[in-house]
Formats: sequence, C-alpha cells, structure tokens
Amino acid sequence: MKRKEQKEQTGVYIYGIHPIIELLTARRRQLTRLYTTDPVPKAFNQIRALLPNHVPISFVKREVLNTFADTTDHQGFVGITSPFQFRKKPFSPEKSPFLVLIDSVQDTRNLGGIIRSVHCTGAHGLVLAGRQSAPINNSTAKASAGLIEHLEIYLAPTAYIAAQELKNAGYNLYLGALNGKDATTVDFKPPFCIVIGSEGKGISPEVLRLGEKVTLGQKTADISYNASVAAGILLFLAATKNRFI
Repeated sequence: MKRKEQKEQTGVYIYGIHPIIELLTARRRQLTRLYTTDPVPKAFNQIRALLPNHVPISFVKREVLNTFADTTDHQGFVGITSPFQFRKKPFSPEKSPFLVLIDSVQDTRNLGGIIRSVHCTGAHGLVLAGRQSAPINNSTAKASAGLIEHLEIYLAPTAYIAAQELKNAGYNLYLGALNGKDATTVDFKPPFCIVIGSEGKGISPEVLRLGEKVTLGQKTADISYNASVAAGILLFLAATKNRFI
C-alpha cells in the first residue's frame, strides 16, 4: 500500500452502502476518500453518482477494507470522512417539541437502532449523556443505516443534567420503565422527551424521579424488550398520537 494511503488510515472511517449514501445525501460532513474493491460491488454506480468529482477512489483488496473497517460487514465500501458534528446548543421546546434522551445505552448497535427509529418517527433530535453513552462511530452509523447523518444530536455531561435541563425548559419527560402507566394510554403531551435507559439497569434512579414512567405490555414479567426495540415502540406510539408521522 502507498504511504499516502497509509497516512490517511488515521482519519475517521465510515463503512457500508447506506451509511456512505446517506452521508453523501445529507452533505453535513465531507467524504475525502472512498475505498472499494475491483471488481466493484453492485452499488458502486449508485455511490459514484453521488460522489463529488474531487473525491478520489482507491481500489483495494477486501482484506484491506476488513482492516480499515475492523469488520467484514462493510459491503465492499469504506470511506474516510470528517468527524460527526454534535449540536452546540440545547434544544428548545418551540423548535423541537419531540426529543429522545438516551441514558447509558452502551451497545453501538442498540444506539444505532434507536437513531434509526428517531429518524423514522419524525423526532426532532437526540440527547446523549457524554461518557455514559455508547460512542458515535462507524459501527453506530452502520446500525442506523446511515440515518445518523440527518439527525441533530446534543451531547450533555450526564443523563441527569440533561433531564433536569429539559424539564426546566418545559419538556414533559416520559420514561420507559417497569411499573409505570400503560404506554398505549399515555397522551405524550408536547413538548416532550422520551427517555430510554441502558440495556441492563434501565433508567438511572435520579432521572426516574423527573418524569412519568410509561410501560410496554409484555407476556411475562421475566422478560423484557431490547432497548432499541422498546425505543422504537414508544417513539411510534408518541409520534402517531401527535401526528408527527
């Protein structure tokens, strides 16, 4: 491999067909190089049609893509891009009446799945809790099918600080938790924020005290929904009751 390409390996990588297509469609950050295989994958022409003329394309062996992406799940495409840009200011109820707060979700695939639901249900933004959250990286982008590229994300110091700030701003907090109100009967009155807890411990106790607990029905008490699945169901209920979708 050429030295120039070796140097570029220190960039921010993104992989997969949909993440690269959505990045190019959203135009919020730049792709500086595209790596693919020869012969090219089936989606090559679709991606090339969106690619600015100045972006170089390198044809490499699949093993090189495996190394760049740190996975074999790259579908024949790896790109180098600028870092994801977080929102600098907190959301306001007037402009963003439908938000989602993530409290300590640790798995990038779960976070990506939640981001996908946030986009699909018309939510206006996502709040993450700094070090308590899974990172925004290439795995998150892949799990979100690239839809992270269209989303406003605000990074708060902690979930408690974020929840307190949202409450003080006038948001109604609805917390996905056990022993709460039946989610199908909740009005989800705007402006509101749906709070999703971590895979194991759920929402932290100090955050639970700041809003209304809502519960998804389930067949038996000894099982629970995956965090991203629960988020998807709650967001769908909230969005349909308020005609966001």
